[in-house]
Amino acid sequence: MQFKSKVAFSLMEIMLVVIIIGLLAALAAPRLVGKSKEARIAVARSDVNSNIPTALDFFELDNGQFPSTDQGIDGLIRKPSTSPMPTNWNGPYLKKLPKDPWNEEYVYLSPGNHNTADYDLFSKGPDKTEGTSDDIGNW
Repeated sequence: MQFKSKVAFSLMEIMLVVIIIGLLAALAAPRLVGKSKEARIAVARSDVNSNIPTALDFFELDNGQFPSTDQGIDGLIRKPSTSPMPTNWNGPYLKKLPKDPWNEEYVYLSPGNHNTADYDLFSKGPDKTEGTSDDIGNW
């Protein structure tokens, strides 16, 4: 008569694997902390310095000027109905208006306070307060 040996993990082997996984997690966790904040800032910088300005440039090429502060970046989605009326609006220039990573609308001023020749575009940043050091702008 032959007995089949049962192959299984012992409690000690399972505990050893759990301890190793715990140690690896403990080593990796500190490196990941803070990366979320950095990623949000990178997204806001990309929107402010590249994504939205590209659409604004197309608007300006078609109409000879940027949308006014009153028209805002909403003028990239819908043809503005306030003065100065765009002469050759060929939008929408964006599929939808993006919000910043903190779920706030981007602030658009034309002419800008920092960029008086064209416009200021910025996110109020993590504190959601305009005019603080954490604002992320195109200046």
